[in-house]
Amino acid sequence: MTDNDALDVGKTDGFVWVRIKGKGLFSTSPPLKGFIERSMESGETRFVIDLGDCPAMDSTFMGTLAGLAMRLSRTEEGQLQLNGVCERNRQSLQDLGLEGLLEIDPVNTEWRGHIEDVRETLEPLSDEDPDNLDAAHLLEAHRKLCEASDENTEKFSAVLEALEQRAVGK
Repeated sequence: MTDNDALDVGKTDGFVWVRIKGKGLFSTSPPLKGFIERSMESGETRFVIDLGDCPAMDSTFMGTLAGLAMRLSRTEEGQLQLNGVCERNRQSLQDLGLEGLLEIDPVNTEWRGHIEDVRETLEPLSDEDPDNLDAAHLLEAHRKLCEASDENTEKFSAVLEALEQRAVGK
């Protein structure tokens, strides 16, 4: 993660909450994925990704969200809700066919009435492995985008090819 991009985390109303502060980028994807996976291993199934302070997302970040949502959909009571999605991010998610996979700004949810209170309880996620930006993570994120929508296969074919060659070259 860069100094300008950070993740704050906490738990409230039965949801694990992750607030993205700055852009949702390839550099914030591994810590986000790692935190959610560790939370799932501890039995958590309900998550909120707060994008209220996130002006833009790249394809790796959106692919990471897609992969997490797919995994959660296979668990009982698994939920991945997005809060505070700006128009630019909403359009990006729609362009990649992810609006059906992710719950975007749900109206009837336990946390809806006190978002600011929740945000005050969150703590920074420690940057455990800043060098975890490998081709395998990038490749997996883009493969999840292709799984989410057939149209994405054509959009990301060159990216997938380059990442596959890079992964094989290791």
